Amino acid sequence: MTIRLYDTSARQIRDFAPLTPGCVSIYLCGATVQAAPHIGHIRSGLNFDILRRWFTHRGYDVTFVRNVTDIDDKIIAKAAEQNRPWWSIGYENERAFDAAYTALGCLPPTCEPRATGHVTEMVEMMRALIERGHAYEADGNVYFDVRSFPGYLELSNQDLDDLRQPSGDGETGKRDPRDFALWKAVKPGEPSWETPWGRGRPGWHLECSAMAHKYLGRAFDIHGGGIDLIFPHHENEIAQSKAFGDEFARYWLHNSWVTMSGEKMSKSLGNSVLVSEMVKHWRPIVLRYYLGTPHYRSTIEYSEEALREAEAAFGRIEGFLKRATELAGTSVEPAADVPSAFAEAMDDDLGVPGALAVVHTTVRQGNSALAADDKEAAVARLAEVRAMLGVLGLDPYDEQWSGDGAGGEAGEAQSLHGVVDHLVRLVLEQRESARARKDWATADALRDQLAQSGLVIEDSPQGPRWSLGSH
Repeated sequence: MTIRLYDTSARQIRDFAPLTPGCVSIYLCGATVQAAPHIGHIRSGLNFDILRRWFTHRGYDVTFVRNVTDIDDKIIAKAAEQNRPWWSIGYENERAFDAAYTALGCLPPTCEPRATGHVTEMVEMMRALIERGHAYEADGNVYFDVRSFPGYLELSNQDLDDLRQPSGDGETGKRDPRDFALWKAVKPGEPSWETPWGRGRPGWHLECSAMAHKYLGRAFDIHGGGIDLIFPHHENEIAQSKAFGDEFARYWLHNSWVTMSGEKMSKSLGNSVLVSEMVKHWRPIVLRYYLGTPHYRSTIEYSEEALREAEAAFGRIEGFLKRATELAGTSVEPAADVPSAFAEAMDDDLGVPGALAVVHTTVRQGNSALAADDKEAAVARLAEVRAMLGVLGLDPYDEQWSGDGAGGEAGEAQSLHGVVDHLVRLVLEQRESARARKDWATADALRDQLAQSGLVIEDSPQGPRWSLGSH
């Protein structure tokens, strides 16, 4: 089956046909590093990580570029507010984003360019746009003339005459208030770079066009980002890139938001949930399950209850994996391929919810095999589940989850788990000894004491096992 994706520019699901057979090129708008990431920021990177994994599973060679916006108005404002260098703010938060991506199991991009490292490419693009009549200089600023590009606003399906944008702070000399800044003239105390039009710094939109052109060429397959970037950012990227002469992106994919109380999660609303805090209280693999398993175009309404439900659902998968592995008596490698129903769901606009339903169905089949003591069937289902989880980046036996991918308190919690496991097993051995000599009172007392400590004890053919009770 052909992979089919919802293309925002076409406003419909389209068959995916790569520019180069067997290869996929993806550009994802990454972090603007004015602050540490909340789970809403990371959702985009996680959704496109799953897309990349699926393309790879389908046999494509994937080039995945995710940029870093390390200079913009918000970073400069934060630097002034905290009395710190702008680059210090940016680098600190870039590292925080990297840590969050890694904690939630995202593969590193093929390339992760920074805006400030590509001023030369931006100057070259501006020079060409001015020569071709699509841009102009005024008071050291360089603006894109939106009326010079007939296709402007086709992505967001708006009418230019209905569009009203006030002139930004310091953006003087605009011919039309809807024209947007490619380059901003220097202001006192701000970072700046030399150009033919004077010193200044990049506008927000130009950087992505310049970096996509450098790393992916004049045309590439997929451009991704959050739905909030459709206008103005992606609309402006299209205008400047195509006016420059690039074909640019052939498919546009946009993920939806994580919301709280119906509002987009954002720092300005004060409702952020920082990844660095979340991994102290929730296992990173559970957070990945929570954020990655809804459809990428659907909104996630954040709540503690929803996270607990995700934890319980993933716990059921892990429980089967553990019991089936114990029955096998050795580690079982993932199957060579995933079930056809799983593949069909993933091919259909990255239908992770449908694919996940196949995972849970296979787990139920595996549990039935365990109950029937059918080792062959249980091991076969185990291999299938591992294959499917691997595509989703959720296989707990994958080396990326050793220590559950967490540092700090979460990493300490993982180490503590090993200590608790050792102590609990000592108590369980005492209980087994009591049962062997038919001292049922002592055996029951030991079990009750463990239960009072929040532990759930399950007797199985392979012996007793323990797990933590629910939150």
